[in-house]
Amino acid sequence: MRILTVGHSYVVSMNRRLAREWALEGHDVTVAAPDFYHADLRPMHCETGENEPFELVKIPALGTCRVHIFRYSRKLRDILKNGRFDVVHAWEEPFIYAGFQIARWSPVDSALIYSTFQNLPKRYPPPFSWFERYSLRKSSGWTGFGQTIVDNLKLRKYYRDKPWVEIPLGVDTEVFRPDQESKPLAFQNLNWPQNDVPVMGYVGRFVEEKGLRHLMKVLDQIQGPGNRWRAIFVGGGPLEQELRDWAGKYGDGVVKILTGVAHDQIPKMLNMLDICVVPSQTMPHWQEQLGRILIEAMASGVPVVASRSGEIPFVLGSGGIVLTEDSIEEWVKTLNDLLDQPDFRAKMASRGLARIHQKFEWKEVGRQFIDFFKEVRDHS
Repeated sequence: MRILTVGHSYVVSMNRRLAREWALEGHDVTVAAPDFYHADLRPMHCETGENEPFELVKIPALGTCRVHIFRYSRKLRDILKNGRFDVVHAWEEPFIYAGFQIARWSPVDSALIYSTFQNLPKRYPPPFSWFERYSLRKSSGWTGFGQTIVDNLKLRKYYRDKPWVEIPLGVDTEVFRPDQESKPLAFQNLNWPQNDVPVMGYVGRFVEEKGLRHLMKVLDQIQGPGNRWRAIFVGGGPLEQELRDWAGKYGDGVVKILTGVAHDQIPKMLNMLDICVVPSQTMPHWQEQLGRILIEAMASGVPVVASRSGEIPFVLGSGGIVLTEDSIEEWVKTLNDLLDQPDFRAKMASRGLARIHQKFEWKEVGRQFIDFFKEVRDHS
């Protein structure tokens, strides 16, 4: 098949692993990505990967600070018009302007398939409701990146009459893997000693819904900072100064705040951790859609403790520990148990690795997409 896949996530070369799997299976794949995008961890130019078995096209884009209204240039229209693709895969939400552009410019003889993270029953105001309606009417089907996504969409107007399937995101287990050899240099680069004091870590946006305020309260109640625990926060966002003010009372030897970290450094960061914490907090108009760090940490052999928000319980399964979102007491007890029991940490790390191999290997994820593409194409 000739496949065009379009998405702003592709500015990160690691996120193009799905397209790589399709190409390695013998399909003719083109990947279209913004030439620049304000990604979760930092603004970035589209990375050029090494020996990628597909064509990567960098598309000028405007307004990338706001995902709902960012837009591709007409270069994408020309690619869609001239490419004669069997499948156009839109890794953009159908209700945003970029998703609407893909629908508007896709040829009628190509199967247009959206992949979505929508896990709340939202009703979008115009013009976003118009974009969604047009995109879904033009589409041939859609995939949901998890159980809460398909539960939300499969009965909704415009979605329910289209072919659909649940397929998770995958994780690159060649990149995210247990790697004890990288630890000494990683600790050295942070000017931290590598010793028996466990390191807890958070990776993601510094925003309220990701639960940083909750996590700060939890860590304040865990005794022995510096002797019993250390913490790393990797990311960026509006809560950065509040986080730094809180970290100041512990000092740089106990809490590190790292911003502007390149995506290819995240595997090394994860291999420094003894516990990965994902304390997402459900808000009136938001709940966790996936938490990519969940599968990256499990693949790295790091035990994961996370809240019950949105898709998290379905991602972790038995591979991690799921806690009540706002229970300080429950979080403190669980983290204390993990800090004090290396065998418990090892047990959870093993379960996480098993969960990754069971469900999130890119090769299997890629196969599921291709099977769905063929099904939709053959019945279009």
